[in-house]
Amino acid sequence: MEAIVDDFEGELKALREVFNSGKTREASWRRAQLKGILSLLKERESDIFKALYQDLGKHHVEAYRDEIGTVAKSANYALGNLKKWMSSKRAKLPLASFPSSGKLIPEPFGVVLVISSWNFPFGLSFEPIIGAIAAGNVVILKPSELAPTCSSVLADSIRDYLDNAAIRVIEGAPHVGEKLLRHRFDKIFFTGGARVGQAVMTAAARNLTPVTLELGGKCPAVVDFISSSRDRKIAVKRILWGKFGVCAGQACIGIDYIVTSKTFASTLVELLKKQINTLFGYNPKDTNTVAKIINKKHFSRLKGLLLEPGVRSSIAYGGYIEEDRLFIEPTILLDPPLDTAIMKEEIFGPLLPIITLGTIEDSIEFINSRPKPLAIYGFTNNEKLQQKMIRETSSGSITFNDAVVQYAADTLPFGGVGGSGFGKYHGKYSFECFSHEKAVMVRGYLIDFGFRYPPWNDKKLQLLKSGLRYDYIKLVLIKLGLKSKA
Repeated sequence: MEAIVDDFEGELKALREVFNSGKTREASWRRAQLKGILSLLKERESDIFKALYQDLGKHHVEAYRDEIGTVAKSANYALGNLKKWMSSKRAKLPLASFPSSGKLIPEPFGVVLVISSWNFPFGLSFEPIIGAIAAGNVVILKPSELAPTCSSVLADSIRDYLDNAAIRVIEGAPHVGEKLLRHRFDKIFFTGGARVGQAVMTAAARNLTPVTLELGGKCPAVVDFISSSRDRKIAVKRILWGKFGVCAGQACIGIDYIVTSKTFASTLVELLKKQINTLFGYNPKDTNTVAKIINKKHFSRLKGLLLEPGVRSSIAYGGYIEEDRLFIEPTILLDPPLDTAIMKEEIFGPLLPIITLGTIEDSIEFINSRPKPLAIYGFTNNEKLQQKMIRETSSGSITFNDAVVQYAADTLPFGGVGGSGFGKYHGKYSFECFSHEKAVMVRGYLIDFGFRYPPWNDKKLQLLKSGLRYDYIKLVLIKLGLKSKA
């Protein structure tokens, strides 16, 4: 065991020395690294496109939208707000503490471990790194081995563009991650599935290390009847994009399934079928409008979900699979049995079940009967239904009349609740995710209240009661002997 733990001892010691030197706390260092990320994205764009196509079959436009453009946006946002984020904030103190002053100072945790996922290998690596750098930490990134080309490009480009003394990439199979987790870090940020998330938490608990877990779950889309034909058409396009157009459904915040009313279901299916052909073409595997499944293991899992008895017979559109190319056609299923795996597990692929209920309001009870999702989507212009969904459901986020776009909003936190994860990031929330807000209080000696000290008597008790209630008039009256009780 000791030999295993020692594997990364040298790297961690060197990183801790860099952090302790105070180098990463300087605003100039943080700015230089954020600018380095922007240069990397611009100058290595072609390499990133090739890697994402190789590992995930992503079209270069999809790759730019989801991995390069969003990361550049986040880096620019951090650069524009860094001075404000780093500044201390004045804290208001009670009059009873006069003379005094208070402030909150953000300080970095120290040595941070970021474990990223394979479905957005650049976006889910750089988004937390931007927050960690902005906050002044040193970083180890462990990218997913399931996207090996992307992992290699990440390692090479970070080495070439960022400060290697403070930001390092360690590649390798799962056992490498397990070895890393045996060491003490000051913060761990993990993106991935619940099973590995539990292992990360267990490892972090040994050193009482704070953890952010970005997991996932089954994100539902509640689709109400929309009377306007124009709004309905846009809603359908956004639903299809939120399911099939984001890494072929291999996205933690992508739509997992639809809930709608029985009366609207047949109309919805026809609208979806028509728009699938418009958006993705009649042969999406050749037009490269839908990414491929990451590997054979995940392909077999999805194939098993689709071929389960009761599920295959519910196919309303699609169902074509091609194992050699790791391709699954966008597929719609109408009312698959609720006790099948496809309605119990996170699908993470281009299979879209539609569940029909008596009324659209029944969707709230349906969602609440399942684990809390990372996101809920509601396609409705009914403000009463919107408010009811906000009030009566729990999720990491809730978005109406669109899907996935909340991820790109720097002013909204991104994170889960319950089984979908905990902790939040993006924008200022990324800075806060990797910072500790230290409370600072400075007092003078001009005034000192004797009733805070022993020996005790009833008058001191009454003075303490009025003082801690901030009832200063009563405090003065008790002190002067004009009142005996607080």
